[in-house]
Amino acid sequence: MISTRRHQVIAKIKKNRILNTLSKGKRLDGRDLDEYREIKFKVGVIERAEGSAEVLVGATRVLTGVKIEVGKPYPDVPDKGVLIVNAELLPLASPTFEPGPPDENAIELARVVDRALRSAEVVDLGKLCLIPGEKVLLLYVDVYVLNHAGNLIDASALSALLALMTAKVPVYEVSETGVEKTGEYKPLELLNKPITVTMAKIGNAIVVDPSLDEEEVMDARLSISVDSQGRVCAVQKGGSGYFIPEEVEKCVDLAFEKSEEIRRTVVEKVGEA
Repeated sequence: MISTRRHQVIAKIKKNRILNTLSKGKRLDGRDLDEYREIKFKVGVIERAEGSAEVLVGATRVLTGVKIEVGKPYPDVPDKGVLIVNAELLPLASPTFEPGPPDENAIELARVVDRALRSAEVVDLGKLCLIPGEKVLLLYVDVYVLNHAGNLIDASALSALLALMTAKVPVYEVSETGVEKTGEYKPLELLNKPITVTMAKIGNAIVVDPSLDEEEVMDARLSISVDSQGRVCAVQKGGSGYFIPEEVEKCVDLAFEKSEEIRRTVVEKVGEA
């Protein structure tokens, strides 16, 4: 009981301090309200994966690997490959993460990343079909959170996209006896490159790329994915608070602006490389 009351007092003090700083147009780490932390990335970091990328947004660190295997298609789409996104919150990443089966936070993270990729139709799943109804390619996108310092959604979504951008697809030969690897690889063709931008509402302020301290005191969170054509392709709301219509419009405008910045400074570099 004492511990709970102490935690509540500390949280209130932290929130008041953050609100006071936000009222001056700044944040505790010195950023502007619409400013991301520094984004760094590496690709091709997992040797045995078909594609991989490590992304740092500030101190938040996420690693994604792509594995491609042959398997059966879903019964309702027998002529299409399968895209599967999983997320794991490693215990070493945060004192609040525990070992064991994925909890609701890991499941939500995987679903948000998955929805952005599917809604933007990043991969033409029809081209991953080898034998309709029998053999298709399965794309496993496995996201691992290595350090949690806030805004796991944006870091994970970007890491997943970069891993797919660098993925190589094994070439298979189809015959009457089945399918067999030729030993050759070809780049995975991407049709779209969605970028997810997360905003947090703290009091009356909207901040981009919330830090862990800001997430702990935020009223609500809104993650908006924008595709290469400048269209909103996915939205995820989190937290117990709410956004009024004017705040939603502001978040959409910020998502358009910031997604284009990230696409230009990060995604295009990987594409050129």
